Amino acid sequence: MELIKKQNIRITGKHDKPILTDLVYSEDVTKKPIVIFCHGYKGFKNWGAWDLMAEEFAKNGCFFVKFNFSHNGTTPENQTEFLDIEAFGDNNYTMELEDLQSVIDWLFSPKSNYSDHLDTNNVTLIGHSRGGGISIIKASEDPRIKKLVTFSSVSDFASRFPSGKALEGWKQKGVNYIVNTRTKQQLPHHFQFYKNFKDNEDRLTISRATKALKIPHLIVHGSNDASVSLSESGKLFEWSPNPKLLLVEGSDHVYNVSHPWESNKLPSDFQYVLKGTLKFIVAESSTLMKE
Repeated sequence: MELIKKQNIRITGKHDKPILTDLVYSEDVTKKPIVIFCHGYKGFKNWGAWDLMAEEFAKNGCFFVKFNFSHNGTTPENQTEFLDIEAFGDNNYTMELEDLQSVIDWLFSPKSNYSDHLDTNNVTLIGHSRGGGISIIKASEDPRIKKLVTFSSVSDFASRFPSGKALEGWKQKGVNYIVNTRTKQQLPHHFQFYKNFKDNEDRLTISRATKALKIPHLIVHGSNDASVSLSESGKLFEWSPNPKLLLVEGSDHVYNVSHPWESNKLPSDFQYVLKGTLKFIVAESSTLMKE
């Protein structure tokens, strides 16, 4: 089966930077289930094996969409390095929700060049790590989303911020720095990040959004995740009205994928994740058709 790959389409969002977007789908003109993937913190659409993941979904009949949040710190010229550190510092959760909204609206536009390939009644949102929290909130808000999958998702944004003296120091200086363990860069977070969260805390409370879901939710997590504890997916499972759990025994935060990923074969743990996710999408698609 021939796959069509459209890369680095520039979507204009609500902010002053483009949302670079990739599409992967089979060339046959049929209405395909839409799968939209949201990368995580310090992530990007071409990280690791995300390209192979896109192909796997497309080979199984999906119209796969992945994109860079507009302020993730990469640039159109350097898509795998965080060279726009000011944009990284200006990023926040509501901005990422607006970027995701722009991608969804673009797909649903009557002027879309891909309408013949899109089953707009069958949209699955997948989010990894921080992108999982973003996906949960958006899925609770947008009735166009029919299924939700979270990979190694966080369950709470508030706990990601410092407290006490560290928070006060951040406020006084206006900026805080974190180390990108992959590149050893010092990446900034401007204090607006915390202020934006506090100003929108109810909307950005993942427990509230999870409990408000009205769609099937597949929760995927590795038991040896050192970045986001397995207990966080346990909370999501407890809160979600219609959850399914896919536990990957012995696996890490990214299911044994790393960056760069130079093999043309996926690690067995990630193959297991994708197989389970595709099974979930197909099963729930059948349920949608019956309804």
